[in-house]
Amino acid sequence: MIRVVLVDDQELVRAGFHMVLDSQPDMRVVGEAGDGVEALELLETVEADVVVVDVRMPRMDGVETARHICAAAAHPRVLILTTFDLDEYVYAALRAGASGFLLKDAPPTALLSAIRSLRSGDAVVAPSATRRLLDRFADRLPAGEDNPAHHESLDALTPREREVLVLVARGWSNTEIADRLYVSGTTVKTHVRRILTKLDLRDRIQAVIFAYETGLVATRADGKNTAAS
Repeated sequence: MIRVVLVDDQELVRAGFHMVLDSQPDMRVVGEAGDGVEALELLETVEADVVVVDVRMPRMDGVETARHICAAAAHPRVLILTTFDLDEYVYAALRAGASGFLLKDAPPTALLSAIRSLRSGDAVVAPSATRRLLDRFADRLPAGEDNPAHHESLDALTPREREVLVLVARGWSNTEIADRLYVSGTTVKTHVRRILTKLDLRDRIQAVIFAYETGLVATRADGKNTAAS
């Protein structure tokens, strides 16, 4: 059973999500909160696997809420709900530890799939969406030379793992990477898993952000990304 907490300042929105989630045999809403402050208090009293958080709320928004939730050693996965015009908040939330984002007007099936993906340990931002997000906000990312320790950590990767990380950061799917490198999809998954382990990263999203922040992948003025030499 996937235990879900809903955090949104609109009661009708919470009620709609609650009805959809509780209709599933493998999900149960264990609590609701109207803002981040209430959510943090609630999570001290209930155990949850996934917390669905609206990005824009009074008192404490979704970004700050995600940061507080993910600061704990053992914490539930966080799914941020947003709209395209709030992408800058989403990027901040992903850096804060959220495991993905979903458009607030997405169909119920997308929400259910996202929650199940998070529960299984996956991120819910599709490669193409990750690429669009980072292309749009690449100028806000810190330069790689500002993070020398991160550069040193790249030495732990083999040449092939480094190549795979570059392709992941460009927004390529495992299938696309496998075709490019003439290997199997299982081999790509193994490389990605080893990359995450060696760099102490939680998921694919953090790997993409890491590659940009260290300068491994840079975005040119024309908006396209390229591997750093």
